[in-house]
Amino acid sequence: MVESRTLGNGLRVIVKRMEGLLSVTMGVLVGAGAAYETDAEDGISHFIEHMQFKGTPTRTAFEISDAFDALGSQVNAFTGKDMTCYYCKSTSEHAKKSFELLADLFLNATFPEEEMAREKGVVIEEINMSEDSPEDLCTDLLARAAFGRENYGRNVLGPAENVTAFTREQMFAYKREFYCPENIVVSFAGNIGIEEAVSLAEKYFGGLQRTNYTPRLKSVSLRTDKLFVSKPIEQAHFAFAFPSVPRSDSRYPAVQVMNIILGGGMSSRLFKRVREELGLAYSVYSYTSNYAETGIMTVYAGVNPKKADLAAEAVLNVLREFRKCELSEEEFSRGKEQLLSGTVFSQENTSSQMLLYGRELLYKGEIYDFEKRMAELSALRREDVLAVMSESVDFEHAASATVGNLKKGISI
Repeated sequence: MVESRTLGNGLRVIVKRMEGLLSVTMGVLVGAGAAYETDAEDGISHFIEHMQFKGTPTRTAFEISDAFDALGSQVNAFTGKDMTCYYCKSTSEHAKKSFELLADLFLNATFPEEEMAREKGVVIEEINMSEDSPEDLCTDLLARAAFGRENYGRNVLGPAENVTAFTREQMFAYKREFYCPENIVVSFAGNIGIEEAVSLAEKYFGGLQRTNYTPRLKSVSLRTDKLFVSKPIEQAHFAFAFPSVPRSDSRYPAVQVMNIILGGGMSSRLFKRVREELGLAYSVYSYTSNYAETGIMTVYAGVNPKKADLAAEAVLNVLREFRKCELSEEEFSRGKEQLLSGTVFSQENTSSQMLLYGRELLYKGEIYDFEKRMAELSALRREDVLAVMSESVDFEHAASATVGNLKKGISI
């Protein structure tokens, strides 16, 4: 059973009741992330996420983590392009206390100066680690090639010089704008009822003042840049970005099946041809990133630099063949069944359900309808996937990124 309520201040609460379980996952989702930041704010959503755990008026950073551990609860957070999520998982017995702790760190963080100084060092090391991971560097570079240096092209971590310069006043101002009830969804999944969940949300979040929040407008357009970073590493990494559909597009389910067929698993065309048949890559895959305004499909490979051109040509050959829209009923059926089963599997995980239902309500203002989703997927036809195949591999509007010990980048 799924139920949703809206508090008087505009904050939305959603509950996916999963009877028979002994646990609950609770999340607080905020419509804040890299895509909404200015140049001066680049990286602030992520840094605030870190600092939320570093102390409140009643608990130090250690006391926050120690209190969760004493309950056997798990707590964490993540920042994305257009959402930040704080969540914890606990036994049903300790759900109330765990939610109190989660609400405390979310609502009452004080951003102590000494903790900020330490955490800036931690985040800068996270930035260094990302730059030392060529796969991460390549996909971040691809986002910039596809979107430019703004909105979805921003790296969530931000530049080190920004992190070093962030002030408490700047962070509190950003929180005042984004961390307001109209821009927050509190999501529960597991063995908890709607009345108990709403009571907890009202107790801790009901005091938040409505601010007449207005989302920042994003001017989003896709680019066809070709970016290259020379790096003395053992592998070469390249990726292509093709235009895709927004997440609310009716073709989205067909695009998901199409992606599974192209590069979404060990039976995909990219994996079978480039890795299994030709042995030109250990890692080769595709995935889609779908946002409110648009989306991209990414095709990535990590290869031996000496065989980079051969591997790139092999990937491009698979893509060229894909554009011909030749799709057997067996291949379509396999891709469709993988998507159907993945949708079912996610229903049995409280963390997945918390995020799924919370995200749908935050992004679209809608309650995710599992039965409707399954009906849409079941009704998918081979012709629906064929219709998006040629559109999804548009060489004229593709961006590319390359990282490696090469003389030049790989592009289409």
